[in-house]
Amino acid sequence: MPLTAQAVADLVGGRLIGDGARVLTAVGPLEGAAADTLSFLAATRYLPKFRSSLAGAVLLRNECASEPVGPAVRIVVADPHGALARAVGAMFPPEARVPDIHPTARLGSGVVMGEGVAIGPYVIVGRRVVLGDRVTLGPGVILEDGVTVGDDTVLGPHAVCHAGTRIGRRCVVKAGAVLGGTGFGYISSRTGHERIPHVGGCVLGDEVDIGCNSCVDRGSIEDTVIGSGSKLDNLVHVGHNARLGERCIVMGGSVIAGSADIGNGVVLAGHTAVGGHFRVGDGARVGAKSGVISPVPDGADVSGFPARPHREFLRAQASMYRLARITDELETLVRRQRDHA
Repeated sequence: MPLTAQAVADLVGGRLIGDGARVLTAVGPLEGAAADTLSFLAATRYLPKFRSSLAGAVLLRNECASEPVGPAVRIVVADPHGALARAVGAMFPPEARVPDIHPTARLGSGVVMGEGVAIGPYVIVGRRVVLGDRVTLGPGVILEDGVTVGDDTVLGPHAVCHAGTRIGRRCVVKAGAVLGGTGFGYISSRTGHERIPHVGGCVLGDEVDIGCNSCVDRGSIEDTVIGSGSKLDNLVHVGHNARLGERCIVMGGSVIAGSADIGNGVVLAGHTAVGGHFRVGDGARVGAKSGVISPVPDGADVSGFPARPHREFLRAQASMYRLARITDELETLVRRQRDHA
């Protein structure tokens, strides 16, 4: 949907500089932008790209608004990233949903559906499943018996929800995700490993996103819970009985072991591992590739393996990198002493 620069400014609450009639039909980075492209300047370090850009209009902060060289049409905002997201949503609206049940879909007995449900090809819906208003099930989705899905939730192609899964409203479960599968629990002995039955549920609050091919196991005798507003990236694993608070961000490749307790507003960067039964406090941030094997206090920034306060980790890394030079100096001293002996 083409928008004028003035329309974008009105949409994002920005201050327009330049020609408000400039028509914008595309969004892109400063480099390679054309006269119909809306771009953004996120930080002053990108000013060289801004000065040489041919973008039709640029979202930027007030500190860069008076830059003498660069695109003439500028929209001054406090947060260029957030403004761009709103503009993209207006310029590229999602395709209209068409409520329908594909003839290849299979629905079990006792299914309850709200208004405007869309069910794609080869979907399997078990018995006593409850689908809220405007739920969308992509091709090949499987919902086992008793699953509940809240209003306006979207399940992508080949997502699987096992029995005991309860999904809130306005959630997005992307392609290939598996919710409510049996957890990794065994009783080990000399004769082998006996599987522990898992009879708990898998519960997602409202506005939860689950990335492609991520897995959230059901609980053993209690529920595994993902709090409202939390977002899981692709290839994330959440073990049985784990609990994530509200508004958490879990980035790609992270693993949360069984019975871990993640507070509200926690950020787990990519490839983080949280050990079982450990608490990560409210507002804590865990750096990429960190291993949490002890409790993390509220509001802490930790990184490394084992995870420790971030500044302490950086000092330890810097010390380790100096070891090679120190070793060279020691070897030089040893050779000199040997030569003088």
